[in-house]
Amino acid sequence: MLSNGSNPPIGESGLYNRIAVLRAERGISRQDLANALGVNYQTIGFLERGDYGPSLKLAFAISAYFSLPIEAIFSTEPLRPLSQQVYGRRKPESIGANEPDLEESE
Repeated sequence: MLSNGSNPPIGESGLYNRIAVLRAERGISRQDLANALGVNYQTIGFLERGDYGPSLKLAFAISAYFSLPIEAIFSTEPLRPLSQQVYGRRKPESIGANEPDLEESE
């Protein structure tokens, strides 16, 4: 998300993806991922920015590389953080909500 709370702009491909996040989590460079997939490292950058939509074959290769289903990597709608998808959205508890009001008890 951008600092103003909106989603990042969608690229020309019309797809959102988590490739950059998945690479960062695993400490993988664009070049390393590109070599593993048999594509140019610039292709990875185009994919991450949404400037290029992967072929079905490339989408399956990326899915296999990260051992994740395609829908966990690509979407036509903004992707929620994985932590929210796995654990659900939790509302923060109000601090002191269950504590008695000291002014009323006096």
